[in-house]
Amino acid sequence: MSQANKEVSNALFQAYISKEPIEFVSKTYNLTEPEAYKTQDDLIHQIQAEKNVPIKGYKVSMTSAATQAIANTNEPAYGTILSHQVVENGHGVSLTTLFAPLLEPEIIFELTADLPEDADTQTILESVKVAPGIEIPDARYKDWFPNFTLGDLISDNTATGLIVVGERITPLDYEAFADINLKLFKDDNQIETGHSSEVLGNPIESVKWLNKKLHSHGKSLKRGQFISSGTFISPLNLEEGTYTADYDRVGSVTVKVID
Repeated sequence: MSQANKEVSNALFQAYISKEPIEFVSKTYNLTEPEAYKTQDDLIHQIQAEKNVPIKGYKVSMTSAATQAIANTNEPAYGTILSHQVVENGHGVSLTTLFAPLLEPEIIFELTADLPEDADTQTILESVKVAPGIEIPDARYKDWFPNFTLGDLISDNTATGLIVVGERITPLDYEAFADINLKLFKDDNQIETGHSSEVLGNPIESVKWLNKKLHSHGKSLKRGQFISSGTFISPLNLEEGTYTADYDRVGSVTVKVID
């Protein structure tokens, strides 16, 4: 790891611990994508050492052309989910524990078996359960969304905050995953709609991309881990209130956000 990688991961870790946001690291360092992932790895190691928590899965970000354009890239990016970042359905989240969080309705997969590097569609469908989910992206930067570079985002664990996971069910077939409608409610009022085609055309494609990308980095997807597959809508600012994401054939998930 380069000196620049270490300096960036240390700065992000200190921001994480102190709850004080920092300026974008791209103002000082010009990190390539591979360098940014190395920085993310070191940041995760530091957080794991501090909190004694295992890796519980991965999130996929920028799964639409519109979100990729923000970071001037043509593929998604992944972040690492640790066990303390998983929230079960109906539980509360306090804004005081976060920096500048967003909200993204996402389908979440839970692996029932390890995924091999060459996992095809059928292997994936046979190796997961599916759940309604809400991702709460969060970053350690000042005024971070949508002003980040790719290096900023990946270095800071691709803005991984929390995932809220609903009831797990047997997965749908491949074609059905491409046609899931979403309704998002805040305090019982519908505020947004979305569709699974926004996630690389089909959330299963997000799992395929992640599996290949992780193997290219010497990592793999393990039984019991979660995959937050990508947002159905443009991100929203997370505010105080009760949010429910309701997905066709998958179910609903709720999180209560307090100040």
